[in-house]
Formats: sequence, structure tokens, C-alpha cells
Amino acid sequence: MNYWLFKTEPDAFSIDDLANKKSKGELWDGVRNYQARNLLRDEVKKGDEVFIYHSSCKVPALVGIASVIKDHQIDDTQFDPSAKYYDPKSTPENPRWYAVTIKHKKTFKEPLPLKDMKQNPELAGMKLLQKGNRLSVMPVDKSHGDLLLKLLG
Repeated sequence: MNYWLFKTEPDAFSIDDLANKKSKGELWDGVRNYQARNLLRDEVKKGDEVFIYHSSCKVPALVGIASVIKDHQIDDTQFDPSAKYYDPKSTPENPRWYAVTIKHKKTFKEPLPLKDMKQNPELAGMKLLQKGNRLSVMPVDKSHGDLLLKLLG
């Protein structure tokens, strides 16, 4: 089992939206960055744990956790001309974009703000905290993941 961090803007899709889809899970689609795509396609696996991080909001923070319930799926939104994430260069024979399905596990009682994570020396080296790291999907080292779970109860 590995830990991951998935960034989302809460006004587009929040931890509450994910929690409302508990029964079947939610396809994590719309990722249009090749590095993040490669992680979703090649490394994120069923059973992995995902920290949900709200970004581009008043208080960026870790807000909950989910589990990957299905890995390595083709993101069908790339083929739909009416979809927000349509990619005219992608074809069913040669898809460019992939997704995974995640299921809500827990919404944290108290989110863990980015500013608090930056002040914790035990989290030094965490990819989210590195200058210039803007990926929407990123790995979280086991030691950092275990610590985050401890901090978040």
C-alpha cells in the first residue's frame, strides 16, 4: 500500500462531494498533466490510500482520506467533445489520459492547513512542501503518510 496526495479545488470538487459518493466511489478524471497522468496510469494501485488536499482556496489544507478502489482506467472525458476535459488529439485507439476510482474513507474533523505542515520539521522533504511543486497527483512517502495520519487522528 502506498500513500498519495490528490489536489482538488473545493469549489470544483470537494471532500464533501466525494463523501456523498461513498457507495460507489468516484472516478478521479480530468488530470491533464503528463507527470500526474503517468502516476495515475503506472503507479497508483487499488488499495492505496489518498490524502485529499483542497487547493486554490482561502486555507489550503489536507481535508480527508480516500482509498483507490480501481486503478488504471482510461479517462473517457478525453473523447467527448462536450466535456470540459476533451482532448481532440486523443483517440480510443491511442488514449492519452487515465484515471482511477477512489472511495471516501474519512473527512478529518480538523483540516491540516498547508502553513502548519510547512512548520513541522518532520514533514520536511514532503513533495507538497517543496517549492514549485504544482502536480495534482503526487506520492507521499510512507513516513510522511504515517505521520499525517497520526497528526490528523
